[in-house]
Amino acid sequence: QDLIRLAQMAAARRYGISLEDICAEFDVSHRTAQRMTDALEETFGNVTAEDGEDRKRRWRLSDPHLDRLQLRQETGIEALEIAARGAEADGRLRHAQALTDLRDGLLARLSSRSAARVEADAEAVLTAMGQVTRPGPRVSVSPDILDAIIEALRGPFRLRVLYNADTTSRILEPHGVLLGHRTYLAARDPAKADEVRNFRIDLIREATTLDESFALKEGFTIADYAAQSFGVWQDPEQYGEVIWRFAPEAAQRAAGFRFHPDQVLEPQNDGSLIVRFHAAGWLEMTWHLYQWGDKVEVIAPEGLRAMVEDYRRSDFGAMP
Repeated sequence: QDLIRLAQMAAARRYGISLEDICAEFDVSHRTAQRMTDALEETFGNVTAEDGEDRKRRWRLSDPHLDRLQLRQETGIEALEIAARGAEADGRLRHAQALTDLRDGLLARLSSRSAARVEADAEAVLTAMGQVTRPGPRVSVSPDILDAIIEALRGPFRLRVLYNADTTSRILEPHGVLLGHRTYLAARDPAKADEVRNFRIDLIREATTLDESFALKEGFTIADYAAQSFGVWQDPEQYGEVIWRFAPEAAQRAAGFRFHPDQVLEPQNDGSLIVRFHAAGWLEMTWHLYQWGDKVEVIAPEGLRAMVEDYRRSDFGAMP
C-alpha cells in the first residue's frame, strides 16, 4: 500500500518526490526512505531520478498509467462527499457541485460491482457521521454574491458592490475571504484608503465582477492578515500581546485548544497554564473567555482584563 501511495505521489508531483518528502509524508527515517525509493525503482520501469538546483535528488514516474489500477476509493469518496456537504452548508454551491462531480467521476472509473460496493461502504460511514457545527446562529450568505467574489479572487479582478445602506456602488479590490460566525471579505477600497479591511459579506446586496485586474497589496497573505485577530474582526489599535492564565483544573483542557496559530503554551509549577499570542479583537475574545467562567484570568492587555473581570462565573457545570 505504501509503495502504491509513493508511486502516486511520484507521478503527481511535477518535480518528483525527495527523501525529505518521503520522511515527512510516511513518518519514517532517512534510511527507510532510501529503501522505499529502491523499491520504487525495482517495481516500476519508468522511474527517473534527477538532482535539482537545491542539490536534492527527486524521483518521478513518467507516464505512470496508475489510473489503470483498481484502487479502493471508499476514503476518497467519503472525503469528497463530506467536503461537498460542508461547501453546500457554507453557500459555496459551485464548489459543492464540483466536489460532487469529482465523486461521480471516481465512481465512473470503477466496474459496476466495485462501484456498488464502494458506494455502500461509503454511505455506511457517512450515515454514521453526524455533521457537528459550532453552536449558535449563523449568518446566511447569498450564493450569487459568494460566486461573484470567488470569480473576482481568481483574477484578481475588481468587484463592484452595493454595500449595507449605500445608495451608490463602490469598487473593491478583493484580497481574500475570512470564514467564521460571520463571513468577511478582506478587500481594499482604493477610493478611500490603501489598507485592506473587512466587509461583511451578508451586507453586500449586489456584487458584479469587473473585467479590471489590479495588483495585490505587496507582501499580503490572507493567513498573515487573519493571524492579526483572534476571530475575524480586525482592529489595529487593539493589536498586541495577549496573556491568559488557566487554572490548574482547566490547564489540560486549555492545552488541547488552538487559540491562535502563533500561540505559546507555558506550563507553570503550580499546574496552571499560561497562553501567549499577539492578536486584536477583544470582543471576540470575551465571547470565548466567558465560557471558561472563573477558570481563566486575563493578565494582558489591561483593556481586555477590564472587559471580562466582572463576568467570570464560578457556577458553570462544564468547560468548553
